[in-house]
Amino acid sequence: MDNSGKEAEAMALLAEAERKVKNSQSFFSGLFGGSSKIEEACEIYARAANMFKMAKNWSAAGNAFCQAAQLHLQLQSKHDAATCFVDAGNAFKKADPQEAINCLMRAIEIYTDMGRFTIAAKHHISIAEIYETELVDIEKAIAHYEQSADYYKGEESNSSANKCLLKVAGYAAQLEQYQKAIDIYEQVGTNAMDSPLLKYSAKDYFFKAALCHFCIDMLNAKLAVQKYEELFPAFSDSREYKLMKKLLEAHEEQNVDSYTEAVKEYDSISRLDQWLTTMLLRIKKTIQGDEEDLR
Repeated sequence: MDNSGKEAEAMALLAEAERKVKNSQSFFSGLFGGSSKIEEACEIYARAANMFKMAKNWSAAGNAFCQAAQLHLQLQSKHDAATCFVDAGNAFKKADPQEAINCLMRAIEIYTDMGRFTIAAKHHISIAEIYETELVDIEKAIAHYEQSADYYKGEESNSSANKCLLKVAGYAAQLEQYQKAIDIYEQVGTNAMDSPLLKYSAKDYFFKAALCHFCIDMLNAKLAVQKYEELFPAFSDSREYKLMKKLLEAHEEQNVDSYTEAVKEYDSISRLDQWLTTMLLRIKKTIQGDEEDLR
């Protein structure tokens, strides 16, 4: 069956579901099990939505899932309603990101009302990702990652909470909210160094915190590096620590060439990602008279 055939079948199913809903509202249906007709309508709306998905008509699929969700709410089937709102959100993601967010928010309201905070947290991440990639509204993405982290923390899912917080820190630093980023990197780094499994990653978090300090003030960065070294002695053996020392030295001497050389040397072994490149360039621009690129 081609797409137009699937779409025609989906439209027929929609009409059938609407008839069932109308019939459930008649006087006799009220006496003789109107709710079973609404249950049938829910099923038919979901079938129509899946047909629309097969025809790649994402908006129509999203709308049909929303209709099913509203009927589930009428029947007090909260869990089924939330599932349909999530299905609607996933369909709308491909056609209307803002509508996808609206549907996922409806699902989150239901899940939090039911005390299902881990699932709610997962959907806050989905919304944050839509803001990141589709709507490019980083402030709103940050807010949803923070909400997700809060819910995960409340459920003792600390590793999931930290993943969200690290996203927040990365974006906060890009938006020049350095203190916010520092607080998160230090908190996650301190937690990581106490865990045998995560110990190795602690140096990365302290390194990122030190770079954020450096963006505020060179003296800040110097004191921070000393603090991290005392807190986590293994930090002083890392390549990140050695790079920080060289950068601080170059900055003190206002020597652009040795700054660039130190970055090049580090990059030849550990490739710089976009975030590190941005931060290192910002610091480099504070060295007097520098107009060049990093490398």
